[in-house]
Amino acid sequence: MTDTECDDLPANAVAIIGAGPAGLVMARWLSHHGFEPVLFEGTDRPGGQWNAGSRLSGTWSGMRTNTSRVMTRFSDLDYPDGTPLYPSREEVRSYLEDYAARFDLTARIRTRTWVEHLQRLGGGWLVRSRCDGGARTERFARVVVASGRYVAPALPPVPGLAGFTGVLGASHSSQYAGGRAYRDRDVLVAGCSISALEIASDIALSGGRSVTVCYRRQRYVLPKLLAGVPTDHVMFTRVAALAGEVLPPDELAAGLKATVLRLAGSPDQFGAMVPDPDIFAAGISQSQDFLPLVAEGRITVRPWIEAVEGQDVRFADGSRGTFDALLFGTGYRLSLPFVAPDLAEVLGLNRGRIDLCDHTFHPMLDGAAFLGLFDQVGPLFPVLELQARWIAYCWAGVIPAPSRKELAAGLARSRSVPGIPMQELALLFARNAQVEPDLDRWPELERALLFGPLSAVSFRLQGPDGLADAPAQTAAAAAAFGAICSPEMSGEERSLRELIMRGAMVRAA
Repeated sequence: MTDTECDDLPANAVAIIGAGPAGLVMARWLSHHGFEPVLFEGTDRPGGQWNAGSRLSGTWSGMRTNTSRVMTRFSDLDYPDGTPLYPSREEVRSYLEDYAARFDLTARIRTRTWVEHLQRLGGGWLVRSRCDGGARTERFARVVVASGRYVAPALPPVPGLAGFTGVLGASHSSQYAGGRAYRDRDVLVAGCSISALEIASDIALSGGRSVTVCYRRQRYVLPKLLAGVPTDHVMFTRVAALAGEVLPPDELAAGLKATVLRLAGSPDQFGAMVPDPDIFAAGISQSQDFLPLVAEGRITVRPWIEAVEGQDVRFADGSRGTFDALLFGTGYRLSLPFVAPDLAEVLGLNRGRIDLCDHTFHPMLDGAAFLGLFDQVGPLFPVLELQARWIAYCWAGVIPAPSRKELAAGLARSRSVPGIPMQELALLFARNAQVEPDLDRWPELERALLFGPLSAVSFRLQGPDGLADAPAQTAAAAAAFGAICSPEMSGEERSLRELIMRGAMVRAA
């Protein structure tokens, strides 16, 4: 393709592929700093996964978020009064549309426009897109890939699966449309992810005749609420991130396991399988109803599938079951089908990964950034905003951009790390964007900042784009649901704070 076959856009125009939460928050911060974002969205409206009309949406009618409304929002727009603690799919979609309207992004979104091809060209980025009116080819100085991490379902190889004869067939959790279709049916859900456990619970509570869940390893399972406080306010905290930086792995694992057992017990106490004693090897999942339903006998737990034989399934322990439906809650693989082959090779996509410095930039790809393509555990919205701010600040010259040498050194550090805890990424991007709050500057907020939720607004206390009411909003987020209503730390909190501070001093020495 030659230069004459494409339209050159102004130097401050930025192509953003995707108008889900990542693309919208990226456009908000780029436009705030003088850029002209152009968002490419294949469906008829923004929202990404939260747009029920998208063929790539893995949500279903009646679905609620698994993170609280405090942690499912950006820093400068809250949900309307009366929104429940866990918003519905429709409420999140409406929130994202309100966000786009608030920051004049709606007119910048090209809906029903799919990006077919992305390649480097003449010091810029060629984007070939297609909409109802035909194909269009343009060259941008910069591009942000924000097309989503959860778009290509991952199905594990299972002997005999192609020959499954259950009346409702075999499918991935991304195709789940609610429990009604499974009423009075025998259903097998494969996987121990949040989606797998939530879907199994939904079917059991919706009248499924029998529900069985199988998985390779038993994870520890936390409920969504702990004594009325959302789990993401308790587990994904700054103190957890700092502990991970200074404590030895065995000590960190022991502390995490003790916390999980104290708050939620062990799955085998409810009748599920015994998890690995090493909590990092076992992993952690979340579901409000799964373990209680196991305890009530309304969900049966089995080890992984050995083979499928017609309508029957044989499990690894030799037990068998006959099922009308198989549902796989086995995650997603990263998919960027529009990326040119040479670009895919540079990124490592051909090797089943994506190689980026701090999950964002590549030393060989000037003018390109990748947003939200990491495999994260925990609330996503605050992390997406922090990463978007870092990108915008680097490109606008608000802060120094990483040098090519720094980017090269950062590739190995971030290479295909699975299941990264939210608090680690939040602090990584906040430090990179120079917006991580200095605890010494905020003594009245120290408890909230250490032990409260990592709300998006708590990263507007200082640094570029600080908010005057960020202190009040940060305190309110920590106090939500009766959690942290006083600046006075408990004895346990003071001890943990001192332990981490001592560890930080040793690390710095």
